[in-house]
Amino acid sequence: MDAMLLPKSWPVDQILDDLDQHGFTLIDDAYSAEYIHALVEECMSNLTKFRDAAIQNGVISKIRSDHILWINEDLEVAQEHVQSLNALAEQFNRAFYAGIHEVEAHFACYNAGEFYALHRDNPQGKNGRVISAVYYLHENWQEDWGGELRLQDKNDQWHIIQPKPNRIALFQSDLLHEVLQAKRQRLSITAWLRNDNNIW
Repeated sequence: MDAMLLPKSWPVDQILDDLDQHGFTLIDDAYSAEYIHALVEECMSNLTKFRDAAIQNGVISKIRSDHILWINEDLEVAQEHVQSLNALAEQFNRAFYAGIHEVEAHFACYNAGEFYALHRDNPQGKNGRVISAVYYLHENWQEDWGGELRLQDKNDQWHIIQPKPNRIALFQSDLLHEVLQAKRQRLSITAWLRNDNNIW
């Protein structure tokens, strides 16, 4: 992992402290306007390739209704975000001995009326997901458009996180959370920082 790929604007010390104290943190104004625009363009140009999201072992479930596209080497703009998360994972490994060495990620599209009910990304430690990261890549969003992340932190306090453009929400993958129903199309990249080799 190359620490040089970590954006200088990311407040690493605050990120580490927030994760330690609360189990989640937010990075606002994560990237340049030019990068956001390129990322939205890449996402939108591939929407026809998105498929219904599934849960364990490819099973389609009624607890979620979003659509996804796994990010691979062909999606060059999104790969830059994945590399930034890899660089951040290096900081987590130094601070928390997390053992993270892989990042899996997909684009996610929540159309109006779509949601993801309460769940954990790593229930009972059954997979290698350590930290979950949701990057909101739409260029405009209003609070009454829904699509919020509702999250229970490690101290059992509940939070409503607005899907503000250019925001990254990072949280422990074993925390209970949900995506509230969107009223407009909501675009994001969901990623998991993993400590195993079990990539999709």
